[in-house]
Amino acid sequence: MTSTDVAIVGTGPNGLAAAVVLARAGLRVDLHEGAETLGGGLRTAPLFDSGVLHDVCSAVHPMAAASPFFREFDLAARGVELLHPDISYAHPLDGGRAALAYRSLAATCAHLGPDGRRWRQLMGPLLEHSEGVVDLVLSGQRRLPRDPVAALLLAGRAAVHGSAWGAARFCGEEAAALLTGVAAHAVGKLPSVAGGTVAMLLGHLAHGTGWPLPRGGSGRIAAAMAEDITAHGGVFHTGHTVRDLAELRGARAVLLDVSPKGFLALAAGRLPRSYARALERFRYGPGAAKVDFLVSEPIPWSDPAVGRAGSVHLGGTHAEMVRQESANARGVRTGEPFVLVVDPAVTDPGRALPGKRPVWAYAHVPNGDPTDPYDLVRSRIERYAPGFTDTVVAHRSIAAAAYETYNPNYVGGDIGSGAMTLYQSLARPVPRVDPYRTPLPGVFLCSSATPPGPGVHGMSGYLAALSVLRHRFAIRNEPGLSPKAVPRGFGSRR
Repeated sequence: MTSTDVAIVGTGPNGLAAAVVLARAGLRVDLHEGAETLGGGLRTAPLFDSGVLHDVCSAVHPMAAASPFFREFDLAARGVELLHPDISYAHPLDGGRAALAYRSLAATCAHLGPDGRRWRQLMGPLLEHSEGVVDLVLSGQRRLPRDPVAALLLAGRAAVHGSAWGAARFCGEEAAALLTGVAAHAVGKLPSVAGGTVAMLLGHLAHGTGWPLPRGGSGRIAAAMAEDITAHGGVFHTGHTVRDLAELRGARAVLLDVSPKGFLALAAGRLPRSYARALERFRYGPGAAKVDFLVSEPIPWSDPAVGRAGSVHLGGTHAEMVRQESANARGVRTGEPFVLVVDPAVTDPGRALPGKRPVWAYAHVPNGDPTDPYDLVRSRIERYAPGFTDTVVAHRSIAAAAYETYNPNYVGGDIGSGAMTLYQSLARPVPRVDPYRTPLPGVFLCSSATPPGPGVHGMSGYLAALSVLRHRFAIRNEPGLSPKAVPRGFGSRR
């Protein structure tokens, strides 16, 4: 292989974020992607009709609007428009009821009736310290928080709402279900501190920077990052899977946007046994099974207001979700899984054609579950939107077990690259002062298996890149990431 400064394996959001930083630092960067297209979880493609685009993995991006990396990268200045629905997310309940999280905190509280005051007390202070909350959760979690008040607010709320007493603080089913549906994004046992933290982070963002969808699909984010990398000399190599680190021996540094399982395979016995054993003990979380629908009309929700939401959580009551998610974490399949649904054309009408619109849906299932999820997901939607089945023109389903074939990072269908337990939230993938450095000289991890964990925020790649600059190239000045920043060109080009 031709010598280069940095070789990156994997072009998911973290691999791309690392490449943005390193290329802007003046280093020669080569990116290697096994698929024919870039993006990992940021891919958009026409699955059934050339004029209708489906998000193959992620669809809604609260972290793209909030994370420190994307705040500085400035997607808007690069032509990526983040569209905000009036209702960030909705949670239908039986009997035609629905709990609604409006972008407006005031509107949400008014809709929740007697629990409105409690919701305001929960989310209002987090909104006042939102940047501190986001920066704490999306950090390498190895330093004292910059905003101690934000840390205290988050810790107290996560502890309460990550316990069995959290739901009891609400008097009605709607508010409890609304919050538990967000906690379920942790994809694991409920209640849990990890789930409580996710609920506080994503819950308050719904009323702040929002839960937006990129106009034209998630692939637009990957394209903007790739354009910046190419503009600063980065080179992409697609359609070839790197199977051994020996293929990258010409690079001075290697970053791996791969799972611990993938790292073990690439290292091919080179790792110290203690580190390898720690990677082998790394726990993967429940799986996601996906169904992409092409439908003839908007989803006929029993409560029409649900049809204005960017995201919809189908899980029933708080008690039902606790039972379902905890069973999944134990590897027990349920007949009524938690399902996330997005009708992108609600927020981005250009995604639909007359009589044709995409619908995106994920179901939480046990890790490695081989079951075709179509009937599970269809019936789950039908429960809250009678007549939905009649609108389905075409569908494509992917079982959790098959998701690992599509993307090896999704071990057993775990799209978060590791169970979000309290321990693994802090010690991903193993307990180390610098979790991005590995025992192999010049080899670094930058996937969601490192802090801060899952989500399209780019922070794992960004923080890994800073570690590379410090430890491999003795560079301590961070390059500017905004379109207006002048690259510092202080890297080696030997």
